[in-house]
Amino acid sequence: MKEKQKKQLAGIVTIVLVLFSLVIFWFVGRPLIKFVSQPERFRAWVDHHGLWGRLAFIGMMILQIIVAIIPGEPLEIGAGYAFGALEGTLLCMVSVVIGSALVFCLVRKFGVKAVEIFFSREKIDSVRFLQNSRNLNFLVFTVFFIPGTPKDILTYCVGLTKMRFRTWLVISGVARIPSIITSTVGGDALGLKNHGFAVLVFLVTLAISAMGLLLYKKLSIRQEEKVRSCHLQKDSI
Repeated sequence: MKEKQKKQLAGIVTIVLVLFSLVIFWFVGRPLIKFVSQPERFRAWVDHHGLWGRLAFIGMMILQIIVAIIPGEPLEIGAGYAFGALEGTLLCMVSVVIGSALVFCLVRKFGVKAVEIFFSREKIDSVRFLQNSRNLNFLVFTVFFIPGTPKDILTYCVGLTKMRFRTWLVISGVARIPSIITSTVGGDALGLKNHGFAVLVFLVTLAISAMGLLLYKKLSIRQEEKVRSCHLQKDSI
């Protein structure tokens, strides 16, 4: 296949994936968020379906990770409400690892075109420091561990780096534990009618996320400066 034909095929595939994602979000994502946002109804549905309800929830979480425009927090809070903090956290972690693995493979297969389905070139460029980092594994673990960082775009952009698949599986599961736990614990508190504690958890999470976002911005700026410094040193040689 000629290079021109490959580019045309990649363009067609990208358009199809974008349209498919928009359709999924409109007909599945929106009703899904609305459903999970009704805690009593969601818990009753889970209790009624037992194991199948849990498998369906894992499927919902995986879909949310792949279709990045679907927010994940309502699902995580719903997991805490419906399954309790412990089981909800475990189900979310399993879902995150599977979903992150699928996204990683998707990006490795289609490259930056897969990332551009959900994110603008400007946003992709904002995390390009990952591609040039000497301490890639530590840096990715850190930004995922900090609450408030833009994990959706980071999940997609990791596939553009040289990180190994096995390393990414470990990081995607372990590093996201803090953000998942805060959501499921808050959801569990709502389920137990402990509204005061739930509000406290969400307020603390909001404060930590705000600080995490500021820390992430400083970290990304510092990494960008290091990359520029390295490039200048190479040019001067």
